[in-house]
Amino acid sequence: MPVSGESTALPWPVVTGTGGTTPAELMARVARGDADAFALLYDQMAPRVFGLIRRVLRNPAQSEEVTQEVMVEVWRTATRYDADRGSPTSWILTMAHRRAIDRVRSEQSATDREQAVAAASSSTAYDEVSEAVTTNLEVEQVRHCLSALTELQRESVTLAYYGGYSYREVAELLDAKLATIKARMRDGLIRLRDCLGVTGR
Repeated sequence: MPVSGESTALPWPVVTGTGGTTPAELMARVARGDADAFALLYDQMAPRVFGLIRRVLRNPAQSEEVTQEVMVEVWRTATRYDADRGSPTSWILTMAHRRAIDRVRSEQSATDREQAVAAASSSTAYDEVSEAVTTNLEVEQVRHCLSALTELQRESVTLAYYGGYSYREVAELLDAKLATIKARMRDGLIRLRDCLGVTGR
């Protein structure tokens, strides 16, 4: 599903029908090395993958590059897909989100290195150092708490809060009922709140 307001920016045509071939059927064929099935799967999934990655990276050129990386990874690792652990759409979008976050971290690391070199010849105020340390600790704590959620809870929370999708969009992306997604989100957020030590009001 193309992201609202971004359809004109997609570098791929939006596929409105699957011709009766579901992602699950295509994945089974791709796992057997069927290039034609991969082409069909690519047409179906590339716009969704690009939309998710674009929400994380913002940069269109980088989003296209990471989308290509994700789809190549789908082709290379199709045999690892396990239908018992979720739909192909969920598997591919999770892979896309991880790739996008990895790119963000890589870019941030490069920026951090540049800033460290620039700051080497000058003193840094104590409050700036303190703030940086606090922020890093908070990020690590959130990452730790997310890892404590179930796969379904983490998937839903990640798409909504890191990907920027609404509950309804998350439900559509994961091929799940809206009520189910809301329940996952509620339970996941409660566990996150408890893990982070946030007191409810």
